[in-house]
Amino acid sequence: MMPIGPLMIEHRLIERMVKLMAEELPKMEEKRGVNIGFLSEAIDFIRTYADRCHHGKEEDILFRDLAAKLLSAEHKKVMNELVEEHISARKIVSRLAGAKERYARTQKDGFQEMITCLTELVEFYPAHIEKEDKRFFLPVMNYFTRQEKDEMLQEFWAFDKNLVHEKYRNMVEGYEKNKKP
Repeated sequence: MMPIGPLMIEHRLIERMVKLMAEELPKMEEKRGVNIGFLSEAIDFIRTYADRCHHGKEEDILFRDLAAKLLSAEHKKVMNELVEEHISARKIVSRLAGAKERYARTQKDGFQEMITCLTELVEFYPAHIEKEDKRFFLPVMNYFTRQEKDEMLQEFWAFDKNLVHEKYRNMVEGYEKNKKP
């Protein structure tokens, strides 16, 4: 397996959570209310799984190793865009968490900001994932030798040892099973 294999597998779980978030938006707007439990777990999922686990491997390992290579101008540009997109997503999630806290206290303050942030995240992730999957991951693997790819994959596994994939997979599956038609 190439190092991009685990990253693309993680994309599939992120897409599933983003789909659940997208399905929650019209419910929120219709009820003018929020499922705080779901929203709290969605924020935790994005912060821990999508950002720390997934973006962490990209930034701390893949991008670090790519920075030591002589990249084409296009690959360097895309890598820089991806880093900026990660930063932007973190800001959106911080705004979302703050709005959720305000809403939890007052049952009204922060509601529209939560809608805005969720909409931004639901629009952001599919485009971001497509850019990585279709325009970046496979081409940049050509910069690495077989041994470097194997070492990177091992470093990914070591990175993950401290993270809890199972928790978040179970959380998403639980929400998927409990969806109302």
